[in-house]
Order: sequence, then structure tokens, then C-alpha cells
Amino acid sequence: MKQYILLSFLFLFTFFCNAQYSSVLGTITAEGDPVPFANIYLKNTRIGTSSDENGTYQLDNIEAGTQKIIVSMLGYNPFSTTIELGKGQTQLLDIELIPSMEALDEMVVTGTLKAVRRSESPVPVEVYSPTFLKKNPTASIFEALQNVNGVRPQINCNVCNTGDIHINGLEGPYTLVLIDGMPIVSGLGTVYGLSGIPNSLIDQIEIVKGPASSLYGSEAVGGLINIITKNSLEAPDFFADAFATGWGEYNLDVGAKIAVGKKTDMLLGVNYFNYDEIIDNNGDNFTDLTLQDRISIFQKWNFRRDKSRIFSLAGRFFYEDRWGGELQWTPGFRGGDEIYGESIYTRRWEVIGKYQLPIDEKVMLSFSYNDHNQNSVYGDLSYLADQRIGFTQLTWDKVSGKHDLLFGAALRYNYYDDNTTATIEPDEIVIPSLFVQDEIAFSKKHSLLLGMRYDYDQRHGNIFTPRTAYRWKITDNDILRFNAGTGFRVVNLFTEDHAALTGAREVVVTEELNPERSFNFNLNYLKKIYGDDGTFISLDASAFYTNFSNAILPDYDTNPNQIIYDNLDGKSVSQGISANIDVVFPSGFKFLLGATFQDVAQTENGIKQRQILTESYTGTWNFGYTFRNLKLSVDYTGNLYGPMRLPVLGENDPRSDFSPVWSIQNIQFTYKGLPDFEFYGGIKNLLDWTPNRDNPFIIARANDPFDREVTFDNSGNAVATPNNPNALTFDPSYVYGPNQGIRGFFGMRYRIN
Repeated sequence: MKQYILLSFLFLFTFFCNAQYSSVLGTITAEGDPVPFANIYLKNTRIGTSSDENGTYQLDNIEAGTQKIIVSMLGYNPFSTTIELGKGQTQLLDIELIPSMEALDEMVVTGTLKAVRRSESPVPVEVYSPTFLKKNPTASIFEALQNVNGVRPQINCNVCNTGDIHINGLEGPYTLVLIDGMPIVSGLGTVYGLSGIPNSLIDQIEIVKGPASSLYGSEAVGGLINIITKNSLEAPDFFADAFATGWGEYNLDVGAKIAVGKKTDMLLGVNYFNYDEIIDNNGDNFTDLTLQDRISIFQKWNFRRDKSRIFSLAGRFFYEDRWGGELQWTPGFRGGDEIYGESIYTRRWEVIGKYQLPIDEKVMLSFSYNDHNQNSVYGDLSYLADQRIGFTQLTWDKVSGKHDLLFGAALRYNYYDDNTTATIEPDEIVIPSLFVQDEIAFSKKHSLLLGMRYDYDQRHGNIFTPRTAYRWKITDNDILRFNAGTGFRVVNLFTEDHAALTGAREVVVTEELNPERSFNFNLNYLKKIYGDDGTFISLDASAFYTNFSNAILPDYDTNPNQIIYDNLDGKSVSQGISANIDVVFPSGFKFLLGATFQDVAQTENGIKQRQILTESYTGTWNFGYTFRNLKLSVDYTGNLYGPMRLPVLGENDPRSDFSPVWSIQNIQFTYKGLPDFEFYGGIKNLLDWTPNRDNPFIIARANDPFDREVTFDNSGNAVATPNNPNALTFDPSYVYGPNQGIRGFFGMRYRIN
């Protein structure tokens, strides 16, 4: 009996003592996914633990009162919060960590063709994660890049809405787009290369501003965009992302990771987009937004090999049917002169691969091939084109003492044919290349990169493109970089010719165009600040200068009915400054601000003229706040563009010669309160801005798209008549921004890890 009394007394004593202490438990997540092995502890105590593989944790034996909980994990911003605990209380506290790409010091490959830490790269590389893309969900990466400072998606036609990417004010042909480091996109394919890749399969997007021809050859004159897809270890087992907008746009991304045997994984992604609503808010009897129906299928195979050697193979198929034009247009009018419409059928497929040779040295074989077929009509003018680009590259990565060497050889095959007078015979060329790069580490703080590339083009002969880069790591949080180099671009009629056709103007190529050459330098400063309270600040500032010779520029001014292409007899200069500031507070508030001021102009015969469709300044922003208790995030994104010179049809054109200052702003709410689900919605274009504001019209002579009622003189110039007092012709090339006004959107994401 005494034993039972003693045991009861001990039990009650233990219970009473434990009742004096409290506990905290919960789950640690980031972007809806559990964060395993994060460190959690109470400040000024020895109480601490780590989250398990499911992100859950529990802290016991905590004294009642005010306690400060601190969470730390590599790759995430520090988290801290203060809670009040009563005696014997068990409190549930779920914690949402914010990924910090700066703190992680992510790997980048674009600047030097090697995987190096961003802080160690001598070439400044901007990195954007899928989280950035989710702040303003779009149906393609082309549209998502509107929130990247110094990068602007440019719509080139009011009717068909095709476009390209401008970096630091330079036209789309100067931007090279890569997938997993392979240059699979060029010419018109720029916009299609940025469509149809599910965001959930993207690991990161790397952007280099300035010439990179010494590594990547032609087209990498103004900069490059490298889309890096996930490997099988990082991809979810299944994902789905669908959204719709108030304009009737529908977008669906679906994908999965599939194990094929013990050593092979396959990623499968399907993107489908549809817009089938005829809207004419500006009242010109033309569609405000091109109707589109497209599908893209993406596959990536990863093969596990001995000694972790790389072997991957990826492929993508893309098909799109898009049309815009007069509201009464149907496919029966395609190619005719009764009802005006621009209809484009695009079929594109591509394959890319990497294979590390089974030898002790690090030798990599990379290859890509794409086939682009386009069947287009612009009113009664047809444009039928085929482009095929094959690329293979062998690189040897060798470290010797203080020298980090890279040797490479590449072979590029270009084939292009169309039905225009610009291409009498198919253009077929093989361009062999050799390149070498040496990064010399003088010390932990100083390194110098020297590089040289040699290309041989039988049309243009030998082409040399040297470059140099210097990195001074002043402190662990202060890095200064200086880059200088040259670039070149071989003429690509698939770009120049199509840009003209979309504007209903005659194409004139005045001479045999020579390759463009450029010289560039870039000074970049990166500063990181870590506050004691967990605040993180990153400042990234650059000054840039690019001088072009033999620049190939479209001349809209000499003849309003033509776009004339020839080499500039003078110089073209792009120069300016750019800065980003990224701030993250432990409270859950964060913002990213960016601004670029630039002067892009050409000088010929002593006369300097500002480049057409190029803004003098631009700004971008992203403000976000997470209400952790509500599991709700709010993101406010936007951009601001300064005036740009526009292609008017002569002095009598009543449309403004310059665009106004304009801005696209968006707000989004994201709820993550259900396991594996995300719900998001918001409003795009909050200001309801469209280019027709303060303009009498956007498309010239929209009432007479075949110029039947236009009178021309003996030189082919339009003359003023009572029904055409301004002497205009039909022209939809006056475009600098989207015609979509304010609209709501709602979407849902689901994933299984």
C-alpha cells in the first residue's frame, strides 16, 4: 500500500512540475514546402531542436512568460518572433521562411560556362527564381520578364502581337535565349523560345547584360537569357498550375517526375494556353488582343552515371495558331483581300543534350537542334519560312595552379528559307568556332578573366571576339566587377524580314549587309548588408556602354511605306546606369526596386538621333508582405517606362511622335492554408492603361487596311485627299505597349513532393 501511495505521489509531483513548463510546436515551411533540418532555439537559453524531414518541430520544458524564438537555415532569411506562454500551455506556431537567394549564394553557369558561386563569378549575372515569376503569374516567361529591371518585352505589331526581348534598350535580335546553356533560340524564335515552359520546371533564370559573343557567338551582342530547368532531384513528383483572367485567357501547366528504371528519371511538362474572345475596347474594328491557341510539351531525361558524370537529354514541341485583325475575319478570309487579318501557324521542335565523357578529365559534349516552321499571312501577303539551327560544342574544363582554364570548340549549322524576295535561294551556312578562357586567381580577393573566341563565316571571313573581366572582392559583402569585350551579330533575315512584314510596310534591303560589331564595358558593384535583427539588404549597381559599328537598324523615317535595312554609316551607342535594391525584413515584408537610365542613339553624317521604340528610363518594383497567421501573401508589382520615339507616318500623322510616361501595375493575393495547395488571384493593369490614351487612333487607316482609297503619287507616296487628309496608309506598327486594360485573374497550384 505504501508503494502505491509513493508512486502516486511521484506521479502527481512530476505532473505538477511539468505543468509549470510550456511547449511550442509546429511546422516550418517555405513557399508551401516543408523545410527539413532547420535550427530552432530560444534566445538566451539552451533549449533548441531541429525540424524533421517533414518540417515539424517541438520545443519542450519552456518557462512561462515572454520568449523569443529564432530560426536559422542556410538559403533562407533568419526568422525571429516573440511569444507569450502561460504555465503548462502548448502553443501551435507554424513558421514560414523566406528564401534568400543572396544568402544561399546560388550557383550560376551563364557568365563563364562553368558552375560557380555567384559571388565568385567575374561576370555579373542576375538570377531570378520561380518564386519571382509567381509574383505576377503570366502565361509565358516572355511576359514575366516585364518586371526585370533593364529588360522589356516589346510587342512589335498591334495586330499579331508578336514580340521580342529588349535588354538595356537594344532590339530583340541582340538578345540570345538559351535553355540549359544551349543557344536554341534566335531570330523570330526569341518569343517562342520563352513560351510554353512550365514555371514549375524552371530552376532559375540567369541574365547577362552586355556582349557575350566570346563564349556564345552571334546574337549574344546585347545580352543573353539562360533558362535553367530543374534536375530530377529538385522537381516535384506531380504539379498542376491553372489560372484564368477576366478577358477569357486560360492557362494550364501540368507536369510529373517519372522514374524509368533505377538510373533514369524523366520530367514531363505540358503547357496549354487559350484565348478565344474578340474584344475591341478602342473601337477601331480590330482585335485588341490576338486570339491564340497553343500547346507545348517538354521532356527532360536525367541518367545517373558512375562518378556523378552528367548525361541529360531534353526535347520540346511547340505549336500555336494565332490571329488578329478585323472583327469579322474568319479563317475563310485567310490570305485574301476582302477582310484583313494576320494569321500565324507556328510549329517548332527542339532537342538539347549534355554528355560528360567517361574520362578523368572534365570534358563535356553539348548539342542542340531546332526546327522552326512558320506559315503566316498578313492581309493578302504570305510569309512562309523554315529555319533550322544545329549546334554542338565540346568543352574541356581544366584547373592548373591559379589558372582555371576552359577550352572549347563549337560548330553551328544555320538553314533559312522563305518565300520573299529577300531570300532568292535558301541560306545555308556552317560556322566553326574555337574559344579559350583563363581565369587567374591572384588571391582570394582578386581574379582576372581573359577570353578569346574565333569564328569563321564563309560570307564574312574571320571573326575574333576577345573579352576580359576583373573581380575585386573587397570584403565578403562587397564585390566590384569590371567587364570589357567585343561582340558580333551575323545578319538574320528571319528577324529583320519578319519584323517588317508585321507592319504592312515594304521590305527594302539596300545592300549586302555586313556583320555588326560591338565594343562594350560594364562596371558593376554588389553590396550585401545583414542586420542583427535578420534584415537583409542587397544593392546591385552597374554602369554600361556599348558602341556598335555596322549596326543594322530599321529605317522607318525615309519612306513611310517602307522599312529600309542597311548598315549604319556611323555609330550606334547604348549607354546608361542601372541599379537594384532588394530588402527583406524578418517581419515578412520585402521589396525589390530597380531603375535604369539609358541613352540609346545612332549618329550618321554627324547627326545624332534617338533610337526608335527605346525608353530613356524605366523602373520596376515588387512589394510583398506575408501574413503568417493567415498564411496569406500580398504582392504588388509594377513597372514604369519613360517616353520613347514612335514610328509615325510622316509630319502629318496626328498620332504623337513620342509615347507618354506609362505604367503597368498589378496586385496578387496568395493563400497557402491547405496542404499541397496554393490559391492565388488579383488584378492586372490596375491603372487600366492602354496606348490609345490621348491618341486619335493606334492603327493608321484601320477602316481601309488594303489602301483601296489611298491615292499615291508617281513616287509611291500617299497624297492628301478629302477622305485621307493626313496622307496616311494602313500601318499597325505604331505599338509600344499592350492593348489589354484592367482585368482580374484567379488560379490554383497543386503539387505532390
